Amino acid sequence: MKNAQILAAYELAKQQYAEYGVDTDLALEKMKEVTISLHCWQTDDVAGCERPDSALDGGGIQVTGNYPGKARNISEMMADLEVVMNLLPGQQRLNLHAIYGDFGEEFTDRDQIETKHFQTWIDWAKKLGIGLDFNATCFSHPKSNDGFTLSSKDESVRRFWIEHVKRCRRIAADMGRQLGTPAVHNIWIPDGSKDAPIDRFAHRKLLKASLDEIFAEAFPAEYLKDAVESKLFGIGSESMVVGSHDFYLCYAAQNKKLICLDNGHFHPTEQVGDKISSVLQFVDELLLHMTRGVRWDSDHVLTFNDESKLIAQEIVRSNALNRVKIGLDFFDASLNRIGAYVIGARAAQQAFLYALLEPREMILKYEEAGKNFERLALLETANALPWSAVYNYYCMKNNVVAGSDYIGEIQEYETKTLLLR
Repeated sequence: MKNAQILAAYELAKQQYAEYGVDTDLALEKMKEVTISLHCWQTDDVAGCERPDSALDGGGIQVTGNYPGKARNISEMMADLEVVMNLLPGQQRLNLHAIYGDFGEEFTDRDQIETKHFQTWIDWAKKLGIGLDFNATCFSHPKSNDGFTLSSKDESVRRFWIEHVKRCRRIAADMGRQLGTPAVHNIWIPDGSKDAPIDRFAHRKLLKASLDEIFAEAFPAEYLKDAVESKLFGIGSESMVVGSHDFYLCYAAQNKKLICLDNGHFHPTEQVGDKISSVLQFVDELLLHMTRGVRWDSDHVLTFNDESKLIAQEIVRSNALNRVKIGLDFFDASLNRIGAYVIGARAAQQAFLYALLEPREMILKYEEAGKNFERLALLETANALPWSAVYNYYCMKNNVVAGSDYIGEIQEYETKTLLLR
């Protein structure tokens, strides 16, 4: 798109929004608070860097598709991620899983990892001026094959995973210290049962004890923020997941941790957006994993749909942008992986910009006056307001291509780089 066209469309959009009491320039200024944490595992289909033959193995996670060009090492991951960030307006971070260390030729088991294994990533992030986030990797390992990690009744297994997560928190704190921005360390475990167990209580008691021990080591808040993430079910844990939403919500509220809301981890009829204003009454901050579930937790590429819009709207309506960390979590090997990132990250940005452009004050007056027809009519009108013209202007201001122009750039990178792998 040509800049003159983008600017002309924006000026018209600005006038239209002004009629509804919305300042588009102010909305764009608020977009500076929207930082998207890109998940590294879309680059390589969650293979990781532990072994040459690394691949998903257990934990209820499955990647489908075999599109050519996936990253095979850290250098290729970094190159791909830089292409992604160059096609995105605004601010980004990178979210790493513990299996993505720079381990060299020698195998390092997960209870032995250290900051030195991630210094390559830290130095790269420092060069780009971005922050890092981190996750313990409690799946795809022989000690997770029976379906239990931090809640395992096998004490040797439980001790292994406790040590792993302790080390991950130390690494994350080092990332935050070196980069000058706190790293969010998120804990998700696959623990659960395929069929109905009779001793849920014992597993949840063990998980609580493990978390209590893990979090006993304190770090400055300017280095590290801790989050815990629930799931409804997974492959192999259809009947019971130890770390349920109820468990982690109570734990986060009681222990002042971030609760991670992954909108693929709930029943398809649940609205994650509706949970936000409730959760924010009891926790200081929350972490989002934005994704798109198709009939189940399928981790499809995020799109600008009703669910992503409601999540963003509820955060903006709650005046809580500064209390929410925004991350992506999907992995799709059926399409160009760079394209998946750009589509998903732009969808998240568009959802938040759409929410910031909502004529909230006018709609709220109708709501409080009991004028339900007028409220619904204005909500419908807002759907058709030219938010995309404002987003294109946002791209132009950030010196990145607008509209669908990124398609050609990604196709060129695919031809020159991805298809040669």
